[in-house]
Amino acid sequence: MTALVRWSGLEDAAPELAAAGRELLYQFGPGLGYLATVRNDGAPRLHPVCPVVALGGLYLFIGNHSPKVHDLSRDGRYSLHTFPCRDVDDEFCVSGTAVNAEAAGVREAVYAAYVATGATTSDDTLFELLIDRALHAKYEARPSWPPVYRRWPAS
Repeated sequence: MTALVRWSGLEDAAPELAAAGRELLYQFGPGLGYLATVRNDGAPRLHPVCPVVALGGLYLFIGNHSPKVHDLSRDGRYSLHTFPCRDVDDEFCVSGTAVNAEAAGVREAVYAAYVATGATTSDDTLFELLIDRALHAKYEARPSWPPVYRRWPAS
């Protein structure tokens, strides 16, 4: 099993993969992705979210009314996939374990980075997404198959 790392650990271990991921996360301005969590009955739950890279971490503000707060608080396993691109089919995905970051003393700085992208939030819980694997799929112009895959940890 791979050790969990913060976003900065992914940048150190796989800088090109992390740079491609950051570009895809922020391709529309605010960070955008689809977050998969595990429901109480074990089924997957998928919702769009606005991740933010700040202070060496990958964070999410999740509304307190959202079932995702309960999912991540009970079972921190997650997978985050970027939104589709307009002109090419490139993809980026990270998976691992989310941890509540409210007590980490970083909320104010993460929130400042978040609103600087044009996103807003209130009545939420801050989570940091710790990473145990990442994948970037790079495609040529459409139509294109197969993509060039870059993985961390390398398989």
